[in-house]
Amino acid sequence: WILMDMTLAVKRQSGEVWSTDEFGFGRIYAVGDCNYGAVDGAGAPGEWLVPPIPKISYPGEEQAVIVARNIRTIDDIVCNGRAKGAFGRPLRPKTMHWPWGAGMFATSLGPHDACFVAGAHWVKSSGVMCLWGSLACLQKEVIEASKVNECAHGRIGRAVWHLVHHTPVHLFGGGPRWGY
Repeated sequence: WILMDMTLAVKRQSGEVWSTDEFGFGRIYAVGDCNYGAVDGAGAPGEWLVPPIPKISYPGEEQAVIVARNIRTIDDIVCNGRAKGAFGRPLRPKTMHWPWGAGMFATSLGPHDACFVAGAHWVKSSGVMCLWGSLACLQKEVIEASKVNECAHGRIGRAVWHLVHHTPVHLFGGGPRWGY
């Protein structure tokens, strides 16, 4: 797996960013299943900068949103010479965090059965099974249909998943309180 720093830039085992430009910004990123799934640090995995994240689709999508934002931010700094954002805050790349949706799992248990767990995190046996049976199957169908619709550039799917990845206020999960 590919190691990354807090901005998801590829790094070496020594900790140095592998692909910096003349301004010190990382220029090659690792997103989704190819990366290590954590930002290592001192101590046990649960104490790392970003503890291990499940290899499911949502965290990879969340990582892609962070990297896309960082590319735009770095472009503004390097190419446009901007030092501050819209509200006068210094422009700098966003950092990775434990995605709020990484602890939600909808698992098929056959064509007419499923279960849904929410609230899981890096501590073993965390999370609560919220739905099971036909309700969890229906939930999986709605998720699948809306994702397919989003990929086909449908309005409903794009609206639903835009709100998921651009939640204006994060109340839990370790991300920025006011979005990206």
